[in-house]
Amino acid sequence: MSHVSRFLFVLTVAASLSLVGCDDPSHPVDPQPEVPGAADAKAPAPPEGIALGAPLFGLDAAPDGSLLAAVASAGVTSIRKGDSELLAELPGVSGVAAVGVGEAYAVTQGSEDPNLLLPTSRKLFRASNGRIREVADLWAFEQTVNPDQVWNDGPVPLDSNPFNVVALNGGAVLVADAAANDILHVDRNGNVDWVAVLTPVSTPGPQPVATSIAVGPDGAYYAGELTGFPGTPGLSRIWRIDAGSRHVLCPSTACTMVADGFTSIIDLAFGPDGTLCVVEFDEASWLAVAGGGFAPAAGGTVNECDVGTGACTVLAPGLSLPTAVTVDRDGTVWIAEHAPVLFAGATVRPLP
Repeated sequence: MSHVSRFLFVLTVAASLSLVGCDDPSHPVDPQPEVPGAADAKAPAPPEGIALGAPLFGLDAAPDGSLLAAVASAGVTSIRKGDSELLAELPGVSGVAAVGVGEAYAVTQGSEDPNLLLPTSRKLFRASNGRIREVADLWAFEQTVNPDQVWNDGPVPLDSNPFNVVALNGGAVLVADAAANDILHVDRNGNVDWVAVLTPVSTPGPQPVATSIAVGPDGAYYAGELTGFPGTPGLSRIWRIDAGSRHVLCPSTACTMVADGFTSIIDLAFGPDGTLCVVEFDEASWLAVAGGGFAPAAGGTVNECDVGTGACTVLAPGLSLPTAVTVDRDGTVWIAEHAPVLFAGATVRPLP
């Protein structure tokens, strides 16, 4: 598991379960920070919006115009006309994909530390009418197949941390697994296969942490990545994976780079006009947000990208710990930000 993958999970359990964090002495992050770090001094307070629990790692626009949020401290939460309501209880949820009114797929995070695991960890669920049904055990798949073994021979080559999910036609989904460094396909019956493995910029080098997956207007799959320790700025990339692909490496003929030069990509979302919104957790990298004197935090961004040309422009700079983005049917871009005290509370708001 990469340092950043564990960082994201520890934030989840620290906020939702008040558990003791990882005891790995090499980990650069205090799992339950009590003293504001560099990020607290630099990141602005999020503007007024819809206040939710934290951390919030996923947003999706539902067909009826409402929003669904993956609130790790509670579960799948519906947002409608400024009000929020818990749709389904699911602690540790990290990603959500709407499939109808009051229905969604959701994934839960994992950890290599057994003390931080729940019976629901590292799985895909279907939420409907307040009920949760397990669809697939993604950790079991990783243990059996371990797709990134083709290049990852590090000290922890076997791990899973499902982080993002998007729905496909026919009841299937794609999952971005941050710890496994891959994109998975799960059909409506729970059968799991791997679509693509993201490979590092250089070997040896920081791991390409798969944090986001979206389906483009051309039907192709678009994956976004952070990069693992030491979180060097400018190494995060966006990949285009041919629709229907199985067992491909990025880069390859079936998986090409759309854009690079990003830092700590944490979410992607297409708008109705085909524009891709890209969220960078922090321009100085996720490690700067972790504090510890690595670098001062710079604030996160939302970029708009033309996936045909690879041209990107900044839509919103200087955001306060942004983690998720979605675009509703009217083309409004919604962003999830967090309070300057690390992940103390989440706010969902539209961008002007």
